Amino acid sequence: SFPTPSGWFRRLLHKPKPSSSERSLNSVSSASSSPSSSSDGSSPAMSLSRSFHPSPVSVPDINASGSARWDKSYDVCICHSQVDLELVEELVSYLEGQPESFRCFLQLRDSTPGSAVVTELCEAVQNSHCWVMLITPSFLQDPWCKYQMHQALAEAPMANGRTIPVLKAVDRKDYPKELRNLYYIYMVLKENSFRQIRDTVVRCEYTGARNHRSAGG
Repeated sequence: SFPTPSGWFRRLLHKPKPSSSERSLNSVSSASSSPSSSSDGSSPAMSLSRSFHPSPVSVPDINASGSARWDKSYDVCICHSQVDLELVEELVSYLEGQPESFRCFLQLRDSTPGSAVVTELCEAVQNSHCWVMLITPSFLQDPWCKYQMHQALAEAPMANGRTIPVLKAVDRKDYPKELRNLYYIYMVLKENSFRQIRDTVVRCEYTGARNHRSAGG
């Protein structure tokens, strides 16, 4: 027998419950498209940026024998004022103690006795993948630090991610104009900043290794 009209409409209006995967997909979609503010009063984009964690980089990619990492003598060259040497030594100790065993150039430690200071600096800049600039009030007042900065920028002015400015106790208005096309790390909590520097160096090395493989076919 045919269903009654009332039963027919009841069947049309009665939709089956979505599966658990469909419910999960719908919840993600609604959360990402919702224009409402988060519980802390920030916009959804700001909330997303705070909770975003970049995917981990595969360490074997940069440590492999054929990696572009080994094309240069150092992974990181540290540019800093002598006043900030103690902090820089802590940063170098942190980076060299990581699983990747980053190779850092620290001028007072790694320069060859009897060699010219400028020559050593230029060679270190050319033979490093990344250049960390610890920009402090002392850095801004030191002509030698500005020279180091210009050498790094002259080596690879378009090398995105290779020059890593780190600001400490410096107002944004005093950020060197030569670096204003680059994002910087602002050091508040030392441990967090060290980790940010490490992650940036890893991703720089990974990008270099990936480009090296692409160029090699």
